[in-house]
Amino acid sequence: MKKLMIAAMMVLGATSAFAGDSDALKAVLKAKTYADAKALVEQNLGSMANDAEKAKAYNYLVELSMRQFNDQQSIQQTNQIMKKNDPVDEAAMSEGAYNALINAIECYKYDQLPNAKGKIAPKFNNNANRVWSARIQLVNAGQTAAQNNKEADVLKYWGAFLDTDNEPLFASVDQKQKDSEKEYIGQVALFAARYAYQAKDPARCEKYCDIAMKSEKEAKDALNLKLYVMKDGLKTHEDSLAYVNKLKDIFAQDETNEVILDGLNSMYSSLKMEKEQTDLLDNAIAKNPNNFVALANKGMMYIQKNDADNAIKYLKKALEIQPENGTVMVYLGACLNVKASNLQDPNGRKVVYQESIKYLDKAKELDPEKKQYNWGYNRYQAYYGLYGPNDPKTKQAEADSQN
Repeated sequence: MKKLMIAAMMVLGATSAFAGDSDALKAVLKAKTYADAKALVEQNLGSMANDAEKAKAYNYLVELSMRQFNDQQSIQQTNQIMKKNDPVDEAAMSEGAYNALINAIECYKYDQLPNAKGKIAPKFNNNANRVWSARIQLVNAGQTAAQNNKEADVLKYWGAFLDTDNEPLFASVDQKQKDSEKEYIGQVALFAARYAYQAKDPARCEKYCDIAMKSEKEAKDALNLKLYVMKDGLKTHEDSLAYVNKLKDIFAQDETNEVILDGLNSMYSSLKMEKEQTDLLDNAIAKNPNNFVALANKGMMYIQKNDADNAIKYLKKALEIQPENGTVMVYLGACLNVKASNLQDPNGRKVVYQESIKYLDKAKELDPEKKQYNWGYNRYQAYYGLYGPNDPKTKQAEADSQN
């Protein structure tokens, strides 16, 4: 009897050990199309015997997706080699690449889980390289979607490309292949960030801005967009303070970044945090006496305090660094006009108005149509102060201000 029981247990153990696929998995593997297979995976996933079966099910979706991608890619390559013009279903090719990527990630998730014996024995490691090679199609798919004004598809394809760049699935992919993306991933990320902003998805926009900021070419535009989006969502005083703290954290990482310096200065000014604003600008100037942004903002700070003399001092220093900056010239001219009007000595007023006209004439020369900055009124005011209301020069300056 004892031997019989042992034999029975051995038979049961063998049946369990060599059991075939579950009915749930078999149903998936019998499906002929991706759509049918996907529906069956979603329907039957909870009924599958173990994680290995789930990995196998998702791998089958990868197989079907890659088949769809490869069929169209083969036509495309044949056209290039044989100089043929057979039709290529770009949409099917892109969807195949997308589905292969998404399902390969799911397959990897289950394939990396320990089996009943506690061992990790992945069976589908080959997915990494073949899916990585197809993944570039998502860049083309996003570009096509952008050209056709399909904003949702832009984010679908470019988003999938960007979101999966550091997936554990691709840890084994050769670094040279990964490095090849560096020349265009920043541009893709910046474009995707703009679409995310249009879609009112600020978190996603900021995420893609962070990726784009790693590219030297796109870093400045990406940072400007990120700051704009962060600031755009401010509603309360607490929101503003939280934003200031984020700016401080970013600035602490790179105190040479003038975009952050300018943004932080602007926030301190709007929140009337005068001590913090003064410390920020003074520290920046102490570290770099030729910091144009810090000098110009220090001048603007003194304008707000109605301190024309100090405003003139810092705006002149800023112009020494950027002598063609018309905006600074206009503010400097305005400050000189104020200074001149406060002087009692007629000769002293004349000298200061002449200096103001020098800067404002230059601003007019740089931007005669006032597209970037409006020099008109300040220039007329300087001519009025120097020559009086009836002088032809003053009349012409008045006419210039109104054109």
